[in-house]
Amino acid sequence: MTIIGFSLIIFSAVCHATWNYATKKIKSDSTFIWLFSLTSSIIYFPFVLASLFIYDINFQFHFIPFILGSTILHSVYFILLNRGYRVGNLSIIYPLARGTGPLFSTIIAIIFLKESASLVAIIGILLIILGIVSITGNPALIINSNKDSSLVYAFLCGLAIASYTIFDKIAVSKLMLPPILLDWLSNLGRVLLLTPYALGRKDKLKQLILHHKKGVLTVAILSPLSYILVLTAMVSIPVYYVAPIRELSILIGTFLGVKFLSEKLTKIKLVGICLMTIGIITLSLA
Repeated sequence: MTIIGFSLIIFSAVCHATWNYATKKIKSDSTFIWLFSLTSSIIYFPFVLASLFIYDINFQFHFIPFILGSTILHSVYFILLNRGYRVGNLSIIYPLARGTGPLFSTIIAIIFLKESASLVAIIGILLIILGIVSITGNPALIINSNKDSSLVYAFLCGLAIASYTIFDKIAVSKLMLPPILLDWLSNLGRVLLLTPYALGRKDKLKQLILHHKKGVLTVAILSPLSYILVLTAMVSIPVYYVAPIRELSILIGTFLGVKFLSEKLTKIKLVGICLMTIGIITLSLA
């Protein structure tokens, strides 16, 4: 793995944790998703136009299913994540959602995309996953919990993450769709899907604009940027490297939840953070 590729993924992790923190603080419904998606579409439009001049894109009909699929999967992800944050803690939901994603995506990548992983890479991935389990707490309690619906949303988020990671990996590496174009079209598609819902809740839109302009702008800028960086890295780097290293954002997200949202940091979370750090270093050396 090159230093540039590794740096892209690390910076993406910082951006990702930051916009999740902003989302958690706002605690709104899908109206918020529509508003930041619309704002993102406007902000990134000039960059998309520039990419059309830079890349010689011969748009093919078979691009459409991948664009639609990416739109749907990302929309499902944002809706599930937003609902989870409305009822759960950032330091629990974020690690659990992000942590199950690499597990699913790595398995899918190896089985269906025929990607091979070295022993060192596998050890790094296992350490990261073990750290994620530690951060979320006692696995048995999570599985048997029937009180916290946010955990269900988190697990479903992980499945959505794995699905769009593999889906988009094919789009940018096999079909050669520019990452910024794919992400922008997915954003625009999400705006179109949620427009009827958002327009029916104009009072909530006004409240978001009046009281959460900075939060909306933060998510609008950093959410696409974090994923564009990941898609760019996935053009030349296998999924089983990108997905787990990207989970450095879990460490950052956990810190933000504990430091600024007064969420409890337990000893088992500290153990998880150490395991994940070792796993990330191991994977970067593979």
